Amino acid sequence: MANMYDISIPPLILALNNCLHILKTGRRSADARKIEHAVLLNARLAPDMYPLIRQVQIATDMSKGAGARLANMAVPQYDDNETTFEQLEQRLLKTIAFLESIQPQQLEGAETRHIELMVRDSKREFVGLDYLLRWVQPNVYFHVTTTYNILRHLGVELGKRDFLGPK
Repeated sequence: MANMYDISIPPLILALNNCLHILKTGRRSADARKIEHAVLLNARLAPDMYPLIRQVQIATDMSKGAGARLANMAVPQYDDNETTFEQLEQRLLKTIAFLESIQPQQLEGAETRHIELMVRDSKREFVGLDYLLRWVQPNVYFHVTTTYNILRHLGVELGKRDFLGPK
């Protein structure tokens, strides 16, 4: 039977590494097509959606928050001031490094750990496993997928393998 570490940390690291690959592909595409990076970074699929920059920020926030909360650690705080592909890539690398620093034993018992967080103006309460499966993973995948879709919509050559990653 899989443990909380196995179903949380490695899948989050994979999703963020794939997002990093997607961003690098977007940056190279913009350079090759002589498109200002800001055009892609500030693009959105609909007027009421967040732009690409915010999609990456939320994916990393969800991931680092999950790792920290499930390991009963303080959540690392980021400034949300990225404006370039390179800065977003560094944010992803920093989040991946944080997740890689978490050891399996830190998540022992995390499936029943009480998780409480504020979402906008409302308090949300979860048990660890529900927090991971019904809140964190759907959110991370949504925001990584939206990052992919924004770039794909703008003509960046991406395919399903780019989203899913190696293997």
